[in-house]
Order: sequence, then C-alpha cells, then structure tokens
Amino acid sequence: MTDPATFISAGSFSQMVPYLSGGVILTDAPQHAQRRRLMNPGFGKAALAELRQEMRRGGLTLPTVPFDALAWADEVVRQRLNRAYFSAEFDDGLLAAFLAPLRQPFPVPALPRPLLFKRIEAELRRLAQARLAQPTYDLLSRLAPLPGGLLETRVSLAAAHDTTTHALAYAVWELAKHPEWHTPEQHPAVLKEVLRLYPPGWMGSRRLSREVQWEGVTLPRGTLALYSPYLTGRDPRLWAEPLSFKPERWNSSPPAWAYLPFGGGERTCLGMHLAQTIILNLLSELPPLQARWGCDEPHPGITLGPLGPLVVERVPLQHGKMGRERVK
Repeated sequence: MTDPATFISAGSFSQMVPYLSGGVILTDAPQHAQRRRLMNPGFGKAALAELRQEMRRGGLTLPTVPFDALAWADEVVRQRLNRAYFSAEFDDGLLAAFLAPLRQPFPVPALPRPLLFKRIEAELRRLAQARLAQPTYDLLSRLAPLPGGLLETRVSLAAAHDTTTHALAYAVWELAKHPEWHTPEQHPAVLKEVLRLYPPGWMGSRRLSREVQWEGVTLPRGTLALYSPYLTGRDPRLWAEPLSFKPERWNSSPPAWAYLPFGGGERTCLGMHLAQTIILNLLSELPPLQARWGCDEPHPGITLGPLGPLVVERVPLQHGKMGRERVK
C-alpha cells in the first residue's frame, strides 16, 4: 500500500468482475494520483455536506413488525445512493436489477451482461446530458464532465452498494444486541468496530510489476499478492480480545496499518466518506431496536456480508423510553 508503483491493480481480482473492471479502480501509478485528484472533490467532505440533507429527503421507512436488517439495508442504501448520485431520478427497478448479481456467489458477478449494461449506460447518458445542460448538487453532476466520467459513475456506484449495505446491516444488528451503544455520539465507534470485525472489502489483491525480495523469498514479476483487512482486523498481535465487539477500544488509536477496511495509502477507498455518511445518517434515524434471531456468520463473496437473515424489531415504546433513560 505504500508502494503503488510495485503493487499494481492491473491484473488484480477486480479485473475479473465487469462491474469493477475499469476507471480509477484499475488505474495505476503515476496516472492513478492524477485521476484521484480529478474525482476527489465529488466524494470529499464538502460535497457530502451538500448531499447529507438531500439523501434524507423522503424520510426513513422502517417496518413496524420484525424485519430482516440485511434485506432492509439493501433497499435503503440503494435509495440513498440513487439520491446521492442521481437526485433519485434513476429508475429504481433498473438500478435494483443492475446491482442484484453482485450479491450472488461466484461466478455470477463475473458473468458478462451486455444487454443490462447497455440499458444502464443509456440511462446514465440521458441523466448526464441533463446535468451537463443544468448541473445540480448530485455526484453525477460532478462526474459527468470528467473524461470517462460515466464509467467512473457506474463503477463507483457498483462498488458502493454492497459494501455499504453489509456494513449497515451489521451495525444495525450490533446495535440491536447492544442498545447501550445506540446514540449518535457513539455510532462512529460502533461503525469502526463493525468495519474492524466485518470489513466488506475482506480481501484485496495486487500484481507485482517487478521482482521483489520478501523475507528471503524471490517473488517474480506478475505474482499475485493478497492482503486481508478481515484477518488484520482480527489479529491478536494487534488487537486485544480481537473477536469481541468492543466499541470502547476506539477511545484510543489503533496500531499503524492495523485497520484497513478502506485500504490505505494513495489508494484509500474513494467512497469512504460517502459510505460513512450514509450509514451514520441512517443509524441516527433509527429508533431503539432489539435483536430477535439471525445468523451473522460472515459470508465471503465480492464483498463480505452476513449469511443472514438478521431479524430485528422496534423496542416497544415504554421499553424504548426506559432504554433511552438508561443510555443518558
């Protein structure tokens, strides 16, 4: 991560998946830094401050009966991304059809879908033409004028959906099990702990652009190098009680390079602030919840998510009031 010229993305696992094969994800040094400088303003904190209230427009729909937090997160994240990228103007059925294969096991996400992608690209062009004529606050307005901006829109949208969905589902599940942490002031620590235990980007890959000596072993050019934020986040040499959910550990900083849910270095995830904004906003809107039943076993695919379902329900009103008093 500190040597992007040697450990390159060309030839990595992302190239095998049409959803992720292209744009800044597969751009290597030195062009990568130049590309990121063009795209960063759209995903930075200043731009997201403008999007924050718009993403909340329409309110939050939450079932009044027990519901699967995983299925709920899938829908609500898609809706919020639609608002962030397209002012909610993208056809929701088409968007759902586009994103659905990413949640399937291999080889489903890697299969070509030329007709579906053609429909997606036509809709992107239609919406982009309107932004070029009259820009708005949304991400497409910032990306459409860039060279290759529509490709970056499609790739970053695909990369954002399942990663944000799975992190949100785990956060809701943990808050339902640990209601004492369900306050806006404590949600950032909860999210960090969820991402330590269950990083959606559980495995990363690079190719060696040159021969490398590693602990006495010669690795030839072209070798596939893997790194795992999942294993790093659970390493007992780096974390006390690594398998325990302990948001209080975030009262102090972790060891260097021990926390990698968004990667690191020059290639830190472009959508990091967007994902965190969506999740923390949603958590702040949730009423007190309690866990009913579910399977939170991590299930690896393109991203890492719970096997599910994760069934939660609202705390009855009188208990919710008591719960808030205890938190205070």
